[in-house]
Amino acid sequence: MAPGTRTRVDVVVVGGGIIGLATADALMTRLPGVTVSVLEKEASVATHQTGRNSGVVHAGIYYAPGSMKADLAVRGGDRLIEFCAEHGIAHDRCGKLVVATTDAQRPRLDALAERARANGVAVTSLTPDAAREHEPHVACVAALHVAATGRADFAGVAHALAERIIAEGGEVRTGTTAGRARPTPGGWKVETTSGSVHARFLVGCAGLHADRVARRSGASSDVRILAFRGEYLDVIGQSADLVHGLVYPVPDPRFPFLGVHLTRGLDGHVHAGPNAVLALAREGYRWSDVSLRDLASTLTWPGTARLVGRYWRPGFDEMVRSLSRRHFIAAAQQLVPNLDAADVTRAPAGVRAQAVDRRGALLDDFHLVDGERSLHVLNAPSPAATASLEIGALVADRVVRLIAPGPGAPW
Repeated sequence: MAPGTRTRVDVVVVGGGIIGLATADALMTRLPGVTVSVLEKEASVATHQTGRNSGVVHAGIYYAPGSMKADLAVRGGDRLIEFCAEHGIAHDRCGKLVVATTDAQRPRLDALAERARANGVAVTSLTPDAAREHEPHVACVAALHVAATGRADFAGVAHALAERIIAEGGEVRTGTTAGRARPTPGGWKVETTSGSVHARFLVGCAGLHADRVARRSGASSDVRILAFRGEYLDVIGQSADLVHGLVYPVPDPRFPFLGVHLTRGLDGHVHAGPNAVLALAREGYRWSDVSLRDLASTLTWPGTARLVGRYWRPGFDEMVRSLSRRHFIAAAQQLVPNLDAADVTRAPAGVRAQAVDRRGALLDDFHLVDGERSLHVLNAPSPAATASLEIGALVADRVVRLIAPGPGAPW
């Protein structure tokens, strides 16, 4: 996808991940004839969170009933699977196990089953023997089977959306970084590395840089994006044969991360992870990736110290797993004890954009902020990829309500 040439459009979308592309696609569906440009600073779409995740299509069992996450994940998963089938993108619905490895975890597993059912997701409670019919090498005292969980090539979805946007007359400008946006009588003048773009409306879907894009366009928000690196291990050799599908631990309800789990991807490769450690750069995929600007942004935010104070113990455990492969493997061996440490190697990491408020609270739900002739997606962590088509539709509907002309007026 080459940079576009339009200098005036109806809507400019900042961010070429799966959310930004789904939003642009939905806008073009809802408003035929609308001109849309997607600005992506990387040379290709889906470079960051979209292309660096476990590839799991979540069923919607973890999220508070009535929340956007619960609603959009359940509907979004179905729609995503349909999209993949329509466009020939690799996908399946393999199901997954969530396992309690100790008796102390049973109440949390039972609570998770109740939450799943409240969200309209069917789950089956299993004995250890029944769980081993799905995963013969798993260790547990009880388990849930979630048949609706699947897998998909999210990067493939993003590329298919980009191709459809271009085919419908929109633009996807890769290699184009959005800078400051200045209000004009007719909307916005957005400075970019490939020239200025005038737009009637601005949508921010910038993931790891979402708060900065919002501030550059004058939107007010009392959150800051903190980057959490999720590190993975590749499970190879005979140990890879011990994992047939997806095996998850019971999550800690105090923490928004799901814990180290084992996943066999659509390509057959098995991964263990991720952990969750504060990254030293917003695109900090390795410990050696350090940005003084990003680090200063994290350390000066009042919520950071409060977050560390609140979660220092689980944060310390995550740090230990990051620095010690032995401890990381031990977490995976709680699920499948026969994993051989000799069959485990480091794998590429991902980074999660997590909004944190001044009180140090991790925003649990998706978070959208309205600005002057702008709308920004400021928190879209997992299950955002699963829910991406529904999130895009939601954002597009809100944009349409804000800018659509009256009856009979030309667009």
